[in-house]
Amino acid sequence: AVFKVTQMKCDNCVRKINNNIRFEKGLKNLHTDLKTKTVTITYDAEKTCVDKLKEGFKKFNYEAEFIKEAKQEDKK
Repeated sequence: AVFKVTQMKCDNCVRKINNNIRFEKGLKNLHTDLKTKTVTITYDAEKTCVDKLKEGFKKFNYEAEFIKEAKQEDKK
């Protein structure tokens, strides 16, 4: 899931996001891009969903706008 986070303006913002959102249930991987102000999250769909991840951003007063989702097949 890709989120646009307009409040992300500096390395401290990136650190704040990385330090807080990684504790959300079901989160597998996290990539923060300061230039595009996006946060790409790989998550376990059985444990969480886009809305719950958006709520996770709100916990530390950041507004995350959902942009797109790409399904990733389990590697066997």
